Parts: sequence; C-alpha cells; structure tokens
Amino acid sequence: MDVSASIPANIEVLMDVPVKLTVELGSCLMPMRDVLQLTAGAVVQLDKVADTPVDLFINQKRIARGEVVVVEDRFGIKITEIFGSVAPPEPK
Repeated sequence: MDVSASIPANIEVLMDVPVKLTVELGSCLMPMRDVLQLTAGAVVQLDKVADTPVDLFINQKRIARGEVVVVEDRFGIKITEIFGSVAPPEPK
C-alpha cells in the first residue's frame, strides 16, 4: 500500500506548526493540605508501577504509549505503540 497516496498534498503547510508533546508518567490525588506541605526532596508516589508504559499526548490527545529510557544524561521515550484514529480508552 502506498502511504503517500493517503496523505493530502497540502499537508506540508502544517509540518512546521508547533504542538505540545507531553508524557504522562503517572498521577495521584492528594488533599491541598498535603500539596502545600511539599518541600524540595519530598517524594510523591504515583499510581503507576515503575515498569508500566507511559502515555504520550499531543495537545492533550493521547497518541502513543512507550517506555522511559535514558539517552546520554536525559530521559527519553521509546515508542512501543501508536494509536490509530480511535485510541483505546484512558486508563483509570
């Protein structure tokens, strides 16, 4: 199948439009009282297990899932799954 046949010819005008890519490592619920008591060095426990895949969002829309990796001295994401036009339901 020729992938280029399914891409509109005028898509090039969008290629330089900036989008916000966000990686969600996990989340938690905590009372405002606890949030106000956070200090440097505090540890906040998230709802995901350490080796659970992370979700990638573009402009708040989940588009992929991946694994956290270290590249030189920075974190990176190795994409393991890209969602099609219908993404799977958000995890609870």
